[in-house]
Amino acid sequence: MPPDATYFDNSNRSDRLSGGVRLIPIETPRGRFNVWTKRVGNNPRIKLLFLHGGPGCTHEYFEAADSWLPAAGIEYYYYDQLGSHYSDQPEHDDLWELPRFVDEVEQVRVALGLDAGNFFLLGHSWGGILAIEYALTYQRHIKGLIVSNMMASIPAYNAYAERVLMPSMDQTALAEIKRLEAAGDTQNPRYMELLIPNHYVHHVLRMKPEEWPDPVQRAFKFLNPKVYVPMQGPSELGASGKLAQWDRMARLGEIAVPTLTIGAHHDTMDPAYLQAMARAMKRGRYLDCPNGSHMAMYDDQARYFEGLIAFLKDA
Repeated sequence: MPPDATYFDNSNRSDRLSGGVRLIPIETPRGRFNVWTKRVGNNPRIKLLFLHGGPGCTHEYFEAADSWLPAAGIEYYYYDQLGSHYSDQPEHDDLWELPRFVDEVEQVRVALGLDAGNFFLLGHSWGGILAIEYALTYQRHIKGLIVSNMMASIPAYNAYAERVLMPSMDQTALAEIKRLEAAGDTQNPRYMELLIPNHYVHHVLRMKPEEWPDPVQRAFKFLNPKVYVPMQGPSELGASGKLAQWDRMARLGEIAVPTLTIGAHHDTMDPAYLQAMARAMKRGRYLDCPNGSHMAMYDDQARYFEGLIAFLKDA
C-alpha cells in the first residue's frame, strides 16, 4: 500500500533536498543574522520545536530524540538560537535580552510555517524560560507547551540551590568553588575540576564524565560564554546575570494550552516546584523522572521520551 501523500509531502522541495536544514534570517535591532534549523520527519499534525539551554548552548544534546521520535511519527526541529554554535554569533551584548529571544522564536515559527494546529514548543533549562515567555506572549500560535527541567522562578531556583543542593555537596570543595567565584576566576581549570565530580555527576548528568554521550560533550564544548555569562552569570550553582530576578510563577495560570512540565529527582531544579507549576496551569500535566537529573533525556531516557510522546499524542 503506498504511503499517504498528504502525510509525507508537507515540506517544500528545497527543504527536502537540504536534508531538512534551513538557515533562517532573523531581524534584530543590530541588523539581520541567520539562525540554523533542521527538520526531522514529516507529520502535519505534530511539529515539535526544541529550545536548547544555556543561554548559548547548542541543539546538539537533543539528538537523543533521534532514537525515539521518528518511530513515533513525530516531526521535530532542531534550532540553534542566535549566538549559538551553528547560527551566527554577533558581537553585540545588547542582543542577549529575553524579549529579543522571544521575538526570534516567533520569527523562526513563522519561517517554518508552524501554527496552532500543529505547533508544540519544548524548552529545556534556559529554553524553558524562553518557552514560558513565548507562551505568555504568543500562545495563540501554540498547540502545546513542554517546560523541561526549568523552574518558573530564578529566585526560587537560587533558594533551592542554597537550601538543598549546596548542603549536600562536599563542603571543602564547595568552599573552594565559592572562593573561585568570588575572585571572578571561574575560567580557572580548577573550577570545573571541582564542579564535575561534586556537582555535575550528581545533578546535571548522572554518568561518569568519560561516559557522557557525544551529543552532550559537543554541546558543552561549543557553549558560547559571551551569551551565557551575561544572562546566566558565571556561577554554576545559581543564576546572577540578567535573568537573576526572572519570575513567572504568578502568571502561569494565563497559559491555557495543554502544558507538560518535566522534573527529575536529582535535578538542579526542584521537582516539587515543577509539579506545582503544572497545577498552576489551566491544562497542566507533570512528568516525573525519578532516576534523572538536569539532563533527564539521557539519565532517565525511556521515562522522559515515553512521557513526552504520550503528551504530544494526547494533546
